[in-house]
Amino acid sequence: MISWWLNNWPFLLDLLLAFCLGILLFSRVKEPRTLWLLRGYLFLVSLAWFVKRFANLPITSELVGGLVLVCSLSLSILWQGELRRLMELLGTGRLAVLIGNTQKEFQSNANTVSYLTEAAGKLSQNRRGALIVLDMGSDLRPEDFLYPGIPIDAQVSTELILNLFAADTPLHDGALLLKGNRIISAGVILPLSRQGISRYGTRHLAALGITERFDRCICVVVSEETGTLSLASQGRLERPITSSRLLDLLKEFSSSSTVKVVSKPSNVPTSSENLSTSISVKDNLQ
Repeated sequence: MISWWLNNWPFLLDLLLAFCLGILLFSRVKEPRTLWLLRGYLFLVSLAWFVKRFANLPITSELVGGLVLVCSLSLSILWQGELRRLMELLGTGRLAVLIGNTQKEFQSNANTVSYLTEAAGKLSQNRRGALIVLDMGSDLRPEDFLYPGIPIDAQVSTELILNLFAADTPLHDGALLLKGNRIISAGVILPLSRQGISRYGTRHLAALGITERFDRCICVVVSEETGTLSLASQGRLERPITSSRLLDLLKEFSSSSTVKVVSKPSNVPTSSENLSTSISVKDNLQ
């Protein structure tokens, strides 16, 4: 028995690693349809491996191998945003985010949520455009943005947020990055989303773009043209919302360890691609 284990340890190690990889993939997938696609793809891969290893069926093996190749190409197109995100995480060594070990989750207190909601309400009333990114565990870094902005590192307050988005300040055209109870930077330039280009303004496209790439961040958007409040999460947009609704959503997010998709998503289909252009955050909603 011991000799059998010693002779077959590479095979057993292979099975163990494949099993761990499968568990990791399934744990990261939340959408049911995506989960079904992943199950079907892994079934085909397993079938191809089984036929090649244990069955002397060369024609069947080639057919199944070709089918796996076609499915791989199809999934690479369908999941290009997720695959790009995976390569970014692997390239930057951020494995903690990849396996879901979020050490820096959004642990804001009630005062921070209140200040943010109050500031967003006042900006909405005055029709002053704003874009606020809340990092809830994505571990956002300067290289994740088209321009990382100007470091602030200050405690969140209503007055500071209003001043940063004042029309005569040099940082009002960019986004504000918040982590926990602190403002990290201002004037941040975000990647844009391709979805709803003809429907949304630049601020909303930027909010969709960053939340498509990072599932543990949300964006509060104030339209400069209409004063409408919006909230973006996981590439979906809830708009318009009231200040009280925004307060409820922020409380829900701050008390949860995982980001929940907003309950009223936009009707445009979700896409994972982002424009590699800088934003001019003058909101031109149609």
